[in-house]
Amino acid sequence: MRLEAITWDRLTEALAERLLDTSPADGGPWLRVAIDGAPAAGTAGPAEALAGALRLRGRSVLVVGTDGFLRPASLRYEYGREDPEAYYSGWFDTGALWREVFGPLEPGGSGRVLPDLWDPATDRATRSPHRELAPGGVLVLHGPLLLGHWFPFDLAVHLRLSPGALRRRTDGGELWTLPAFERYEAEVDPAAAADVVVRADDPRHPAWGGLA
Repeated sequence: MRLEAITWDRLTEALAERLLDTSPADGGPWLRVAIDGAPAAGTAGPAEALAGALRLRGRSVLVVGTDGFLRPASLRYEYGREDPEAYYSGWFDTGALWREVFGPLEPGGSGRVLPDLWDPATDRATRSPHRELAPGGVLVLHGPLLLGHWFPFDLAVHLRLSPGALRRRTDGGELWTLPAFERYEAEVDPAAAADVVVRADDPRHPAWGGLA
C-alpha cells in the first residue's frame, strides 16, 4: 500500500467529510466507526478529534473506549497477569460490546448505549448511566484488536505501527502483549480489513493510504 504524508488535522477533516456522505450499511439511523490500534498508537486522541469535527458539522457523537469493557480481573488473569493469548482473546468483553453498544444501534434499536461497563482500577462495575445517541448520530469506538469480531462498522480506521515502532512505543510493563499483536497481524490483517490505514510510527508525522 502506498502511503502519503498527512497531518492529523487534515486526516480528521477528511474522515469527518467522508462520514457526512456515508449511509449506515444496515439501513438504520446510526453510523458506527472504529479507530483501531494498539495502546501505543493512542487511539483516544484521534477518536476525540473526529468526534469534535463531527459535532462542528451538527452530528451527535458518542465516543466509547474498549478499556471500559474489560472483563473482571478474575477472568483476565486466569492464566497469569502476563499471558498474551489471554490478552488477545479474553481481556475485552466483546459480548458486552455487542449487547450494550452495538445492539441498541441496530435498526429499530433504542439508541441507548452504555459508555462503559467495568473499571479495571477498582475491578468493579462502573454503573454509568446509558447515553442516548440521537438518530443520525455517530458511534466512535476506539481501542486495540477491534477488527475480526464482525462488529458492524461503517468505517474502520487502523492506526498502524511497524513492529519496531510498536516495541519502542509500548510501555516496558506492557511488552508482554506484543505477541498478541503479532497474532492479530497474522490472523486478522487489520491493514487489509480496515477502510483507512494510518501509519503512526512517528506520531508527529502520520501517513495514510487515502480514502477508497
